[in-house]
Amino acid sequence: MRGKGPIALLSDFGYQDHYAGVMRGVIAGLAPGAQVIDISHGIPPQNLTAGALALRESWRFFPPTTVFIVVVDPGVGTSRRALAIETRSGARLVGPDNGVLWMAAEQAGIRRAVEVKNQSYFLPFQSSTFHGRDVFAPVGAHLHNGVRLPQLGPVVSDMVQLSLPEVVNRDDELAGVIVYVDTFGNLVTNLGRAQVEALEARFPTRRLLVRIRDDAPVVLARTYGDVPRNTPLALFGSFEMLEIAVREGNAAQRFAAGAGVEVRVRAES
Repeated sequence: MRGKGPIALLSDFGYQDHYAGVMRGVIAGLAPGAQVIDISHGIPPQNLTAGALALRESWRFFPPTTVFIVVVDPGVGTSRRALAIETRSGARLVGPDNGVLWMAAEQAGIRRAVEVKNQSYFLPFQSSTFHGRDVFAPVGAHLHNGVRLPQLGPVVSDMVQLSLPEVVNRDDELAGVIVYVDTFGNLVTNLGRAQVEALEARFPTRRLLVRIRDDAPVVLARTYGDVPRNTPLALFGSFEMLEIAVREGNAAQRFAAGAGVEVRVRAES
């Protein structure tokens, strides 16, 4: 049997309040030997897509037996289910059944999933607003300690799925949207590298230009250093999706743009 991996936390709790620290305290009480790693607590409040993307871009870089506890939970206290998922990679995911776990779970390969209902693995009192502390943190700690998924509750096969918007292909143009804005103000889109490279291959004599809304075109570059300071550019970042940036600047502020804003890539003569 493989050794125990760490417990990784991801939430929209921010860094001002005590919420994330209290989750760590609950884990320390139940699994005192566990290594706890904070992926981030800076997910924009209630932003399920941002949380799902952050988890999707993180899980594979952790040891195979890591327990991921994810709390982006606008439906806390409602009838939405709590889930624990075991993946083919070995990672276990704990969080609300609102789609925030879906992208990572699908990518890692879902072995089985259960609705977490066995309250003997919760804290004795459950607040209607803080399941991160009262449900997800203790369940994650118990999984780390060796509790098996079937002990937590019944198997589910109909979990909520969350996917990125479809890219629209318009012959010589791709139309996508911004799906994530990082700390630097980089605007990450749903346009994948393969889609953009396929467009380039169809029009090898044309230049690809990127536009947000109807703003002036942005050049497609390889690195930030390919353009002068304060110059906008488009490039493929660590997500392997097209993003728009400003070298040593903030593209979100420069273009007054955020999630949902259209971005087009066009092969122009």
